[in-house]
Amino acid sequence: MTLAATVRGAARRFGDLVALVDPDGWATTYADLDRLSDAVAAGLTARGVGPGDRVVLRLPSGSRYIVAYAAAAKLGAVTAGINPRLAPPEQAALAALADPAVVLTDPGEVAELATRGADLVDRGGAPPVLPADPDRPVAIVFTSGTTGQPKGAVFCERQLEAVAQADTGGAWAAPGAPGPPMLAATEFAHIGITTKLPWYLRLATRTHILKRWRADDALRTIAEQRIPSIGGIAPQFALMLRSPEIERHDWGHVQTIIAGGAASPPALVAGVRERFGAAYSIRYSSTESGGCGTGTAFDADDDEALHSVGRPRPGVEVSVRNEDGHRAAEGDVGELWLRSPTQMVGYWRDPRATAATIVDGWLRTGDLARIDERGLVRLAGRRGEMYIRGGYNVYPAEVEAQLAGHPAIDAVAVVPRPDPVMGEIGVAVVTPSDPAAPPVLADLRAFLSARVAAYKLPEAVRIVPELPLTPMEKVDRR
Repeated sequence: MTLAATVRGAARRFGDLVALVDPDGWATTYADLDRLSDAVAAGLTARGVGPGDRVVLRLPSGSRYIVAYAAAAKLGAVTAGINPRLAPPEQAALAALADPAVVLTDPGEVAELATRGADLVDRGGAPPVLPADPDRPVAIVFTSGTTGQPKGAVFCERQLEAVAQADTGGAWAAPGAPGPPMLAATEFAHIGITTKLPWYLRLATRTHILKRWRADDALRTIAEQRIPSIGGIAPQFALMLRSPEIERHDWGHVQTIIAGGAASPPALVAGVRERFGAAYSIRYSSTESGGCGTGTAFDADDDEALHSVGRPRPGVEVSVRNEDGHRAAEGDVGELWLRSPTQMVGYWRDPRATAATIVDGWLRTGDLARIDERGLVRLAGRRGEMYIRGGYNVYPAEVEAQLAGHPAIDAVAVVPRPDPVMGEIGVAVVTPSDPAAPPVLADLRAFLSARVAAYKLPEAVRIVPELPLTPMEKVDRR
């Protein structure tokens, strides 16, 4: 079933049930979502958007983002969402990469399209129902390359349906029956909403959206709405445990915790399970995998729950490979490869990167792992220099390239350091131009703030007389 068909089917089944609640409390029903996306689709058609065209959404997370995404799908257009936390130059670069027919930068533009399109729909201009095509592209989800060059993972109707099957078996909630309330934990441009929207709609969920995720606000919403399952990334749960709101509410309604995006330290898993009295499942995946990979069982023993990323989820295969691409010996560490019907079809207009990442149908993750005798996947680090800060991938070369322009810096390397909340943070190791006047952290962050996203900013600085080099004259990051 296509995304457009899911939107229409959810409207018929769930009608006046609330689908989305915006930060200001505005509620959008399932019927509203279908009606408004029809109108926006008509408005986009009037602007020349058609099948295969790209619609770039530089919008904050909210109901109008989802309306625009559904509208594009009804036209057979491809949505390319851009994280609003990126700096303006970064957003502009991603928008250009998508080669869009339309760029929407403000929720008001979506409302205006809906108003204009509603008149067209009233005059018989509703978008036609497209024939089913499982290989029709639906979305481009941006990630970053090891040098900071962005890439767009492309997903078709087939992959979105596979995600729905993996998570729910494709089942629908009973007509008129409200599904569980949920809290949106990540930006809508991320994989978590882009590929999983169909199954949220089929289960009649009510998704509450924060203007910006903050632990205090998240906990209040979870308590007020009695949300039974909390999804998020490990640093978010670490921040929740430090919030005073954790002591102000009863958490008896919370049944499950699902944590992805970054590694969950054993102490965090234990602390969250104890404080919420809920089962904790670590989910390992990536943008390229469609958000599906491995997971620990809710009833896992401590060894699995605290020290692994579990087993492959339904429909997912895993393999550990040597550098030559052959399977590693049982128990050996190698690169983790995945194969799943949910994985991307390739990178947008980048056949070389696609060929390097997808080999004989297998997705190379770039992560090192081993599979133990119980079939548990245990991560052992990453092949590249990338680190994960609060669930966001940070590539040192990108930050270094910007810092190199700082007048007080002669040479710089950015390396990760473990952090109990964020998982990892960046440390700028700097050789100053003038040893008597080295830059301080505040200077570096101010210099970078308009050039890269906030989560990429270094959070510590170390001054050294010179950077250590390998025999090949490259920075020795060890």
